[in-house]
Amino acid sequence: MAVETTRWGVLYCPKSGIYNIEKHRQRIKAALQSAKISFDFVQSENAGSVERLAQMLISGGYKTLLIVGGDSALNDVVNCMMTLETSVRNEIAIGLLPNGVMNDFARFWQLDADDVEGCIKKLAQRRLRPIDLGCIRYTNKHDEQCHRYFLNCLNIGLTADIMNLRRQTRRLFGSRTLSFISSFFVMLFHRMDYKMRLHINEDTIDRRVMTVCIGSGPGYGQTPNAVPYNGMLDVSVVYQPQMLQLIEGLWLLVSGRFLNHRNVHPFRTRRIDIDEATHALVGIDGRLMNTPKGPFRVEIEQEVIQFIIPS
Repeated sequence: MAVETTRWGVLYCPKSGIYNIEKHRQRIKAALQSAKISFDFVQSENAGSVERLAQMLISGGYKTLLIVGGDSALNDVVNCMMTLETSVRNEIAIGLLPNGVMNDFARFWQLDADDVEGCIKKLAQRRLRPIDLGCIRYTNKHDEQCHRYFLNCLNIGLTADIMNLRRQTRRLFGSRTLSFISSFFVMLFHRMDYKMRLHINEDTIDRRVMTVCIGSGPGYGQTPNAVPYNGMLDVSVVYQPQMLQLIEGLWLLVSGRFLNHRNVHPFRTRRIDIDEATHALVGIDGRLMNTPKGPFRVEIEQEVIQFIIPS
């Protein structure tokens, strides 16, 4: 039997390395009950189960999905949503309660992971806004035509490489802090630029590039002016700086002035074609993806997801 249309489906994605999961779950449930929201609660076993559980909730008739997770979990859910017919998808709203490592997309909407009660109170009004998604269209190693959507950003080059290094060192050390320090140290002796050929609007960039960030959202500070509802993608192309300039760039990134760096070249576009990105890894919403084979394209799809924004 279908559930009530006002009942929320809550998909809880535990944060890796957190040991008081049950206490956090109970806090969320109490806040939902206090806000007079009727709900059913499911928990993902691992990253691979998020899309399956989202599909289960959608098939069960839930019209509101509250995702308790980070950028990667939200990415899985919207990719599940984009497999639906438009008429079905438009009846479903997604809300976000941040519970990830970076929570960049949640931070854009001023949702604080430490303020569970405040976030739920803001979301309880179910105020909707259609938002954009970026989409990468590519050929995989099996010569199959594929695509993947993103809310926040897609990274090509060094930033995606650091994601990979952190994942490998995390397995070795088991600590986020040690992983970050060791990744930064390894990065100093690692490849710092990649041969790329990009087409952005009327411009062609054909040279060695350190990293490219394509953002529908803030892009972890690399596309700070991007907004997920203007039908455009912000692109930051970073040429290889000298070491002192690299340190300066990290400082500007942390302080929110990344675009002020002399080696950062910003663009705004609806589509970017990547003819070549030799040896460059690709990351999407904080997670490394399989590197595309040959040229690929990134474009915007406008107002395709109903998102619950804070009241």
